[in-house]
Amino acid sequence: MAGYGTNEDFTAYATAAGYVIPEGTTDVQKDAARQRGSLVIDRYERFFSGTRTGGYKQERAWGRTGASTYCREAIPTGEIPVAIVNASYEAAFLELTNPGSLSPVVTGSATVKREKIGQLEVEYAASSSTSIADLVAMATPVVTTIEGLLWPFLVPILPGILVV
Repeated sequence: MAGYGTNEDFTAYATAAGYVIPEGTTDVQKDAARQRGSLVIDRYERFFSGTRTGGYKQERAWGRTGASTYCREAIPTGEIPVAIVNASYEAAFLELTNPGSLSPVVTGSATVKREKIGQLEVEYAASSSTSIADLVAMATPVVTTIEGLLWPFLVPILPGILVV
């Protein structure tokens, strides 16, 4: 599996953004971080317009056919917008420096509301929801830089309105 972009461009992007890639990071580690970063971006696929150019067998959500920006500007077939690649680099850097941080594992039955150790007692804020979807939504980090890079390519999903 390959992530969006290249290791060289990822390194250049990180440097230009003022990020410091840990000394001794190997290309294999960068590849893995870019892969995980790309998976984070691909989670937004349901909000992207168009369809995968290569169909369901295509590994990544981009390039797309029939895609357009939020302002209805057509994106050439198969092209991967620079902002999509840069968003994946943002996610890759977070994954490189804190692996797994953008893909938390949520177990609904393992939430702790109150914890007491000796004389120390802590009660955590907890949702009254038992819905796994709600728990996943609460546990999934929102990275505003990534959201900002992606928003021009997101299509608003409006609730269906039935007229009889």
